[in-house]
Formats: sequence, structure tokens, C-alpha cells
Amino acid sequence: MSARQRALDGTQLVADVHRRLLDEPESDLAAAAERHVRRLAPLLPTDERLRVVDAAVAHATGLGPLEPLIADPSVTEVLVNAGREVWVERDGRLERQPPLAAGVAEVLVERVIAPLGLRLDRLSPMVDARLPDGSRVHAVIPPVAIDGVCLAIRRFTARRIPLEAFASDAVADLLRRLVAGRANIVVSGATSSGKTTLLNALVHTVPLGERIITIEDAAELRLETPHVVRLESRPASVEGVGEVPLRALVRAALRLRPDRLVVGEVRGAEALDMVLALNTGHDGSLSTCHGNGPEDTLRRIEAMVLMGAPTWSPSTAADHVAGSIDVVVHVVRGQGGRRRVGRVVEVARPGAGSRHGPVLASDDHVVAEPSRARSAPC
Repeated sequence: MSARQRALDGTQLVADVHRRLLDEPESDLAAAAERHVRRLAPLLPTDERLRVVDAAVAHATGLGPLEPLIADPSVTEVLVNAGREVWVERDGRLERQPPLAAGVAEVLVERVIAPLGLRLDRLSPMVDARLPDGSRVHAVIPPVAIDGVCLAIRRFTARRIPLEAFASDAVADLLRRLVAGRANIVVSGATSSGKTTLLNALVHTVPLGERIITIEDAAELRLETPHVVRLESRPASVEGVGEVPLRALVRAALRLRPDRLVVGEVRGAEALDMVLALNTGHDGSLSTCHGNGPEDTLRRIEAMVLMGAPTWSPSTAADHVAGSIDVVVHVVRGQGGRRRVGRVVEVARPGAGSRHGPVLASDDHVVAEPSRARSAPC
């Protein structure tokens, strides 16, 4: 028998044992796996038998065959397509991995959401969740996912990445001065461009002693500052009750005496509450927003403000956004997948006739000094 055939037989044996373990009490998994392996392959050598037992138990607990990928520090995202295909992102590049056995993806999704009381079925075919280590999970099932379960796991990175990893020393110094000057900053960029990671780096430059309140859909920020209050939204229960949206958290945060608000991502009507809060003295706040560039980001925020205030005119929404946000920091993915600050743009003042003012930095070069810092001089 060839080495390839032995590997295929071993993979099939792991899958067979795993299927039998699904009905076993969790505390007996190792012993049950040993028993099933001896019955299915009585002539298997001891070292090979132990390998199959370990692999089958790993498949039956945690994230099973995805667990080694989640534990790999070089992997930033794990993706499952159509219930079988597995891809990972390393250094900004996607790499294909061995496929999952049939039915495994469905089991893994249920294993993630069941302890959280979340719902995922034909009536509610999409779900967001968070793993115990802080990694973010999004799953979509049929009929929305036509070809089968789709799963995306964005790994939580415990290691804090400094500003210098995103920009030159000069641009990093500019960003520090903007934070110290209590400018209201929005980090923009495409999906997986590094917005949250850059936001985390910016918040770590806030002076010690300031009271920071973070508001997130899925808590990803990990701040080492001594005075942090973390708020996380909550979806509705299976019964359809108990939802706590970001908009409610923004309003609640204002009653908790924040020195700075940090909104993980603005994506809906909560933009209105954030803009109103920033216009009433909560300077030095930070957030992120999807956008193809600074002007596109401001346009999106204006549209989201109108979702919360449909009776406002577009010009009123634009004036409120211009009066509350000082700077947009746009992050991009360059060659080799490196995430970096592409532009730092000052927002034009209300009534200026354009959305953004001078470009403060571009491609690792500072080209202008900020004029809209709110308190401490830049």
C-alpha cells in the first residue's frame, strides 16, 4: 500500500470514528475513540492508533479539524465555503487547505452558537458570534448560502500591533498628536484592511487615566489602559426578544461619564447617536467605518445618519457629520498584504462646500499639519 493510500485510509478512519463520537458523552470521548478504533482497525499499529484517537477527539471537540488553524499564529482568517472547502489567510494571501468531511461544518457552527443561545435555522440563516478567545465568527447556511454552509472566523490577535507597523515614524507621530489633541477620528477601509487593529493601536496612545468606553458588535478591542468599560451589543434571543443594538449602547455610554467613546464599527442608525454625542462635547472619540476612501466614508456616515433621522435633509446630515468628525484615517492593503495607512484627511468644516479638507498624510509622508484638534495643541 502506498503512503498516499495509507494517508487516505487514515483520514477516512478518523472521519468514521468522529461520526461515532457525536453520540458519545463528552467525558468519555477519549476512551470511546480508543474503543471504536480498535473495533474498526484491530491491526493498526499503536502509534497510528493513538494518532487517529487524538485526531478524532479533536474533530469532536472545539472547532475540530479547524482547531490547528485557529491555533496557528500566522493565520488571520479561516474560511469555509460550501460546507467543505477550507481556506486560510496568511500574510494577506489566501491558501487552500484539506477539505472538511461532509456534515462537519454544520456540527462546528452549532458547537459555536449553542452555548451562546443564538439562533441559526432557515428562518434566521445568518449569525454573528464570538469564540472564547475573542475571535469573531460569521456563519451563513442554506437557503441563503446556496451551495452549503459558509463560515468565516477572524482570529483575535492577542499581540498588540504598534502604529509604526501601519505607517512611517512621521505619520505615526501625526496620529499620536491627533489623539492627544482630542480629534474625533474615523478609521476607514475595506473589509480585512486592518481597521480594528489600527483602531486598537490608536486607542493605546490615549493618555493613562482617561475613562474609555468601548462599544462593539463583537468585542475585539483589547486595551491595557487602566480605566476601560467594555459594552457589547446583543442579538435577539430565539424567542425574538432581548436585543440590545449598538444604538442603545451609544446612548447608555453617554450616561457612564466617558472621557472618550470608542465605537468599534459604525454600520447603521447608531451613526446618528454617535454624531450627536460628538457634537455635544465628547471630543477625542474614535470609530471605524467601511469605505473606499475618506470621501466615500463620510458619504456613508451621512447616509447612516439619515437612517436614524429620516426627516433630516441630506445637507443637515452632512453638516452634523462635518461638525463632529475631525479626521478620517484611511487604511489600505498594499503589496504582499501589508496593511498600512494610505491617507490621513481632515474633514472640511460645515458649509465648506466639500466633504474633506486638506490631506494631512499620504503614502507614509506628512504633507500638512492639522487644524481641527479640539483641546491639547497638535
